[in-house]
Amino acid sequence: MPKKGSKPRYREDGRWEYRVYLREEDGGYRRVSVYGRTAEQAIRKGRELQIQHERGLVPKKDPRTFGAFAESWLARKEKTLAPKTLNNYRREVGYLLPYLGPKKLQSIRPVDIRQTLDALAARGIGPRGLRKSLAHLRAIFQDALALELVHRDPTAAIRVEAPTRSKVGRALEPEEVEILLRAFDGWPTWEVGMALRLCLALGLREGEVLGLKWGDIDLERGELTIRRAWTRLEGKGILTEPKTPAARRTLPIPQATLERLRARYAQHLAEGVRPQELRESFIFTGKDPSRPLNPHTLNHALRKITARLGIPHLRVHDLRHSYGSLLLANGAPLELVSERMGHANPSITLNVYRHLLGHERRSWVLDPEDLSRPRPKA
Repeated sequence: MPKKGSKPRYREDGRWEYRVYLREEDGGYRRVSVYGRTAEQAIRKGRELQIQHERGLVPKKDPRTFGAFAESWLARKEKTLAPKTLNNYRREVGYLLPYLGPKKLQSIRPVDIRQTLDALAARGIGPRGLRKSLAHLRAIFQDALALELVHRDPTAAIRVEAPTRSKVGRALEPEEVEILLRAFDGWPTWEVGMALRLCLALGLREGEVLGLKWGDIDLERGELTIRRAWTRLEGKGILTEPKTPAARRTLPIPQATLERLRARYAQHLAEGVRPQELRESFIFTGKDPSRPLNPHTLNHALRKITARLGIPHLRVHDLRHSYGSLLLANGAPLELVSERMGHANPSITLNVYRHLLGHERRSWVLDPEDLSRPRPKA
């Protein structure tokens, strides 16, 4: 006979808790709490859980801790994530470990997660960091559910309130674009000026432009292909795969930018560099010709340029944002902009540029009065 559960009790969070006892193989019992909006719902869930347990559908008692399971989850992610992304995952999961790491995976309750997030917020972890940590925590428990190590996901009802979002980035005005392009061309270091020009003219990410080799550019067709990125990880520059599969893309190069690239390529050939050797060379190098520029170089130069020109502060990423904004403002379809930007799907583009698209939509007004008016003859 299964052991009867306790009487349901009302909790401070507005839910009812019902505790059921599941018989283990050693003859003992394991107590499990289930929750419902009403006492009857909690009791029904508890009895359903007991029936599932008797049928062998409830996970058996497992001694592993959350910390141990999280480490194994991260080890599996190591096979699919770029090094920088994996480093971010480890940092964001690491926030949770001092609080949840020693606890048994099967014993973690929603209240434990809520208390952990509150403690992290008190430590100064911002909403973005909290949301990232919660997303990883949810993925970890979904994995545990799939492996039948837990019978429920304790993160399901937990949320992190999002703050009011500020504008994603500053889009340049056309006159600012013209001024900046002249400044990029006049920058003392060709590599830095041209890298900034490509970020604005093709919407490249900073790591994408620094990872370019001459072999990635088809100077005859006027196309550029993104195959890698140069990023900074733990103080060192490393080459990684593009951010997403969609980031591996081929883009048309504007004519004025293409002419500058052709001229630089011809200059290298005139200096005696062999074509095959040149194709394997990074375009934007510093003192060490075998390595791309330091990832901080472009932002450092852009700060100097904007200060000299009296233009409000810009990040390199704002050049990319301006490229997307200008495409949309000139009537480019959303799907094309998403493809050019290397976004994983158009919904990301829509979320980033929703403010601009909203302005565009408001400008399209249909006046029914005009439908009955005679049209002027051609």
